[in-house]
Amino acid sequence: MRMKEPYEAYIDDYSTINVYMSKNFFEGKSSSFHLKDSQGKIIGLKIQQRSDLYNGYTHYKLSINDSLEVGEEYFVYDEHCKTTPAHYSHIVKTDQFSREFINIRDDLGVDYTPERSIFRLWAPTTKRILLAYGPQSDRVLVEMNKKPYGLFEVEVEKDLHNVQYSFLVRREGEWKECLDPYSLFSTTNGKQSVVIDLDRVKLPKKIDLEPFQNNTEAIIYEASIRDMTSQPNIGIKHPKTFVGFTEESEITKEKDCGFTYIKSLGITHLQLMPVFDFGSVDEEYPDQYYNWGYDPLQYRVPEGSYSLDPEDPISRVSELAQLIHTCHQNGIRVNLDVVFNHVYEKDRFALETLVPYYYFLMNQNGEFSNGSFCGNDIDTQPIMSKRYFIDTCRKLIKLYDIDGFRFDLMGILDLNFMNQLAEECRRIKPGFMIYGEGWNMPSFLPENLRASQQNQNQMPHVAHFSDRFREVIRGSNGDLVQKGYSNGNLDKITEAQSVLSGSCKDFVFSSPQKVINYVECHDNHTMWDKNRVACHGETRDQREKRQILANAMVLLAQGIPFLHAGQEFGRTKQNHGNTYNSPDNINLIDYERRNRHLPVVNATKELIKIRKEHPSFRLSNSEDISNNVHFETIENQVLIYKVQKDNDQNYVFFNPTGRYFQYTMHQSGEILFDSGNNNYRNTTQLNITPYSVIVYHLQEN
Repeated sequence: MRMKEPYEAYIDDYSTINVYMSKNFFEGKSSSFHLKDSQGKIIGLKIQQRSDLYNGYTHYKLSINDSLEVGEEYFVYDEHCKTTPAHYSHIVKTDQFSREFINIRDDLGVDYTPERSIFRLWAPTTKRILLAYGPQSDRVLVEMNKKPYGLFEVEVEKDLHNVQYSFLVRREGEWKECLDPYSLFSTTNGKQSVVIDLDRVKLPKKIDLEPFQNNTEAIIYEASIRDMTSQPNIGIKHPKTFVGFTEESEITKEKDCGFTYIKSLGITHLQLMPVFDFGSVDEEYPDQYYNWGYDPLQYRVPEGSYSLDPEDPISRVSELAQLIHTCHQNGIRVNLDVVFNHVYEKDRFALETLVPYYYFLMNQNGEFSNGSFCGNDIDTQPIMSKRYFIDTCRKLIKLYDIDGFRFDLMGILDLNFMNQLAEECRRIKPGFMIYGEGWNMPSFLPENLRASQQNQNQMPHVAHFSDRFREVIRGSNGDLVQKGYSNGNLDKITEAQSVLSGSCKDFVFSSPQKVINYVECHDNHTMWDKNRVACHGETRDQREKRQILANAMVLLAQGIPFLHAGQEFGRTKQNHGNTYNSPDNINLIDYERRNRHLPVVNATKELIKIRKEHPSFRLSNSEDISNNVHFETIENQVLIYKVQKDNDQNYVFFNPTGRYFQYTMHQSGEILFDSGNNNYRNTTQLNITPYSVIVYHLQEN
């Protein structure tokens, strides 16, 4: 943000500098300005425009009477001989800057061998960079060589394995220290990057799981590393950690807790909430704070608070890799939740230190976009920014063998970036999933370029969370009183038909492979807590039945089903809607509560099994949905959902009312699922009990 200091200057183009002077600073008046570089050379500046601003500043638009050398340090002098550094600002967004500085062919970061290590950074607006390595008390400082295209490079001829390092960056008259944004390894709380020989990192051998042909084959289960094992006395020796997440013992098996429990559900994909370095938990004292982790510091370094030894840079990597490997051993794929839309603290972010303003959305006035409501928005349009994030994803896939990315606030990113990323990820690993929150956030990115749901037809391999499904089936996310179809709003029955069709029949989505159906995720109130308000006065038994009903609609709808951990047993967060920094006792997975709601758990497992065994619930294109998904109703209250795929024909009855209904099937078959337990398995006369779901499988003709 500009105009914080009494006197500021910004290089916004190769020919333009904008100066802002407070009227408390010589009344904001100066009749002349000039530049001086670090060698003492003076460059004339001409006042093109002067205007008094509403906030007590005077703005001067100055033209430059000579050519600039990008990376040189310049200071602006006014008529009183007062000086201020000329900050490289909007110039980094210009086409000329891109043409001049993006032709970098080398990999950035550290290139290690036992004989030598080469360090490379891209920082075209920087004057000098020093590599600082070794113990803090005895650091070695080495000047990096500035090369063409803004590249800085230095070679150190010794074995630097396990040696800490950082960079001292000289720009605008000051030295600033930063980490290596390209590094995979760090010490506690991001104090230093670390050189590591990858050959010495114990990585498990990759397991080749058969790639899914269609996204609709996936059943996603969202979980937090910390929440799954933070309840005491469940047989986990290392709770709240990568290791503890997949730890099993006689006690976990006896109590059906942690990873033992996850395996029993039958899900295909585990979506882990952020596991890369975030700033909102002290890694030295992780129990002092709780946070979901949507506060990124380092995009390539695993979070230290989840490691057994956060000071050991190798442990984090090997522990996360082993977690994913163990999931793969048990047939569970792993998607990682990544936060590429903003950073925890922009001024501390290494890429911002190296090339200020380049990696963040800003307008011509130098104001920063805040569509994330976190004070900054990442700009994925500039070529080197796009390259950084795609390279990050490429490295994470190759290192950890992950199976998908879930993008937080994906609507802030640009759709061209998302398409290129999806193509690259799927090239590395066929069947790789790319999906995210496609909300149309109020960022500086033009609406037609946003990777938001409204532009889904321009992103063939990117899926979006369907807030429409959530609102229709669950009811208003913002108003707990307002119901959806599953909790009794019968006016939603027509819309329910649309969302059960993957929102493809009315062309909200162009393919069921691009829609994530959900009624609950880590954000907002859980479904159980929502129904405590929306269905006030109903009994616990009734709310259990509604929970099963909502879960059934998620799991049997066309599209990709998504479950939040604990949704399968009526998880509560004690009526808190946003628990991102609430303590463990609010966020933990409560296995004792799970035991009290086993009917919901068992019903959810049955529904997962039905989806996996019956392809009619997993149609892969909108044409099949148009031809094979049909509806009727009973008195416009009970919704009958009829699906077919070749010889697999099923009728599903959803009854969100307190009434009993009957229905005669005109073709024989068998009941696969009846949450009301009020029918013989082989019958054509169906008794539909209140708040129930019936899945009826037709026999082949």
